[in-house]
Parts: sequence; structure tokens; C-alpha cells
Amino acid sequence: MHSKTPVPANEVERLAALQRYNILDTLPEETYDELTSLAAYICGTPIALISLVDANRQWFKSKIGIDTSETSRDLAFCAHAILQSTPLVVPNTHEDERFANNPLVVDEPNIQFYAGTPLVTPDGFALGTLCVIDRTPKNLSTEQLKALQTLGREVITQLELRKHVSTLSENIIERQKVEESLRESNQQLQQTVAELKNTQAQLIHSEKMSSLGQLVAGIAHEMNNPINFICGNIGYIHAQLLEILELLKLYQDESDPSDKIQTKVKEIDLEFLIGDLPNTLSSVKKGAERINQIVLSLRNFSRLDEAKKKESDLHEGLDNTLLLLQHRLKHIHIKREYDDLPMLDCNASQLNQVFMSIITNAIDAVEGVMHERSPEITIRTELSDRAIAVKVIDNGVGINQEVQNSIFDPFFTTKPVGKGVGLGLSVSYNIVREHGGDLQVVPREVGTECIIKLPLSVPLTFHVISEMPSRKEFQD
Repeated sequence: MHSKTPVPANEVERLAALQRYNILDTLPEETYDELTSLAAYICGTPIALISLVDANRQWFKSKIGIDTSETSRDLAFCAHAILQSTPLVVPNTHEDERFANNPLVVDEPNIQFYAGTPLVTPDGFALGTLCVIDRTPKNLSTEQLKALQTLGREVITQLELRKHVSTLSENIIERQKVEESLRESNQQLQQTVAELKNTQAQLIHSEKMSSLGQLVAGIAHEMNNPINFICGNIGYIHAQLLEILELLKLYQDESDPSDKIQTKVKEIDLEFLIGDLPNTLSSVKKGAERINQIVLSLRNFSRLDEAKKKESDLHEGLDNTLLLLQHRLKHIHIKREYDDLPMLDCNASQLNQVFMSIITNAIDAVEGVMHERSPEITIRTELSDRAIAVKVIDNGVGINQEVQNSIFDPFFTTKPVGKGVGLGLSVSYNIVREHGGDLQVVPREVGTECIIKLPLSVPLTFHVISEMPSRKEFQD
């Protein structure tokens, strides 16, 4: 009866070492098959195996001359070979009591000769053997046995190489996973930073515009009463002045003035005063009307009472913006090319901010080329089936590709310190997007074109804008 195979003293550690190589039940590999073929050729045997001894079986990583891929460990010659550090050679299995009754001896594959060299790892664990088997008794020469040992060491070398490659591959995969995770984290971080910058920009701009709106509305309100008083009384003053001048003329015609009066008349140039006073009063009236117009524009621009969307006239917003910027437009030619637009359901105060930011940028751009060409800004509105386009075109310094790629980023600016903080276009872009539209900045051969596209509400309420004196070209 076949006896049970003894177990190495370090069996637990040995099995753990075998598992670390991740070799069991893997597919055949040419490198190992070449080593078993070479062992069979050198030793002159029909069978050669790379056998790895697991807990309950021996499994063949490579095999020459047999079809089975594993056998029970209790039957394995290799289970005996791993108990010693030198090769196990059994010239005649029938004469060795350990194997004489082994089913692998008395039945297929009828082992009668066995020689196996232990596959010992660098840390001293015997994982299995490289063995050669014959169906007839025989022996190996010293050279054959040395060659078998050399091939056994090469098997271990290949196992180590395979483990290192596998570890390297795992490290590469792990590194790729870490890199991918870092990329995702970086993208999330960039998105978070962008959102924070955008939120910060919106908060700064909202606070700034809220304060500015309140200031503008307050100034407009405080100026409104005295301006109305002046405008309301200029007519009476003019009429009363004419009556006084008429009375003065009667005095001149019907009385003989004294020398003192005649001297005073010459001193104050009465004839000139009589002719100039109406003109002076007319100038005062025009100035008061101008201030009144500016106050109205300030009120319309701030529109603090219109925080929600309502139907608004975009042309009025553009004209109010131009009026407020007129002090910077004295030497800039403004062209208005207005289409007949319907009223648009929008937040007029927010869109006025957009117009202010874009037109201000256009003014800055053309001011930089005044020494080269006549500065010009065209404001064009266009109506299509589904949208309104507002275009601001300048012949200024223009923008390059690098600037264009970052132009809507919060806090990005090409202006010198103190000239801007880079919020205008970023906030303008968000305002237009919140209206369901789009804002583009397109370089031209000369200058830049800003295009605001705003979707029309349905149904359309067409409001054809006719005579608007304030839309004439600005004059000094």
C-alpha cells in the first residue's frame, strides 16, 4: 500500500511563497516549454515536467510526454524531491520502497526512472521540481545531472522574472489608476476653483452693481427735484425777463436819462446785455434739459425697481448706455445701425450692465489706436426668426488667440493695474447665458466684434422703434 508523502517543516511558509508567484493554473508559456524540452533532450527521456507542489496536488506548468496537467500530491515523486536540497534520483522505481507500489509506477505512465531537481526560491522555499521521467530504468551522468540543475535554476530565474514583471505591471496599472484619479481630482478641483471664482465674481459684481445702482438711483432722485424746479421755472424767468427788457426800452424812449445813468449804461454795455440775456437764458435751459436727460438715463440704467424680467426696449438700453459714456466719446465716431426690434422679455438692468461693459471695452480698444486711425465703434442690432443679435464692432487694437481663449475667465484682464479687475466680460457672459443667449468675442482683420445673441420670447410682441432723437450721432 502506498504511504502518505511527508510534508516539509516550513510547509505553511512554502505554500505562501508559491502563491506569491501567481503561477498556478496559468496558461502554457513558451519560455518554460523550451526548458522542459531541453531537459528531456539532455537527459534522453520521453517525459519532462516543471511541477509545482500545491497543498493537495502537483500541477504542471510545463509538460513533455504526458497529457494530464496535475496529479494528487500523495502520488507525486516531486513531493519527496522538495524535502531535500539536492536532486532526487530514482534509477529504478521498482527497487525503491517509497515508490514501488505507487499507482504512477504500476499503471500509466509507468514511471521506472525519475530525476528531479528542486526549484528553490532566493528566500529558500522549494516550490516544486524540474524533473525527467522514463519508462525504463536508467541513470544520469554527472554532466546530465549538472545540466538538469542549471535548467532548474533557470526555471526559478524565469519565475522571479515573471513575478517582477507582474509586480511591475500591477504597479503600472496602480500608477495609472492613481494618475487617472489625480486627473479626475484635478479636473474636479479646477471645476470647483472655476465655480468659486465665478461665484466670487458674481458676488463682487452684484454687490458692486447693487451699490452703484443705489448710488445712481439716489443721485438721480436727489437731482430730480431741483432740476424739475429749474426746468419748470426757466419759462417763467424767460417771459418775465422779456417784460422787464420791454419796460426798460420804454423808459429809454420816454425819459431823458441823467449823466449818471448814461455812464452806467455804457459801463455795463446795456445794448449787449439786452441782446445776450435771452441767449444766456436759452443756454441755461438747454443745460438744464441736458441734466434732466442724464438723470432720466441714470434712472433707466439702474432700474432698481425692475429686478424681474419684463418686456424692455434694447435700443433704449443701448442709448442710455451711450449717453452715460458720452464724456468718453467726444473723439470717437459712433455708428448706429438699428434694426426694427420687438420688445424683449428680459432683465433690463442686467443687460444694461452687459452693454456698459462691452461698449467700455470697445472704447478702451479704440483709444489705443487714435494715433494710427480714426477711432470708430459700430453698434448694430439684427432681428432673425428666433433671436435678436446685438453687435458691437470696433476698429481698435484687437485680441490674439491666447487672450480669446481666456477672455471670459473671471479676473482675467489685459488692462493695466487700476484699469480693470477682469469681471466685466465674465459677468456679462453669465448674464447673457442666464437669458438663454450666447456671447461671443470674435477677432476681426482690424479690431474686434462682440456678438450678443438673445432668444425671442413667444409670442412675439413687435414694437417698431421710430423717431428717437437721442439716437442721432453724438455731437460735442
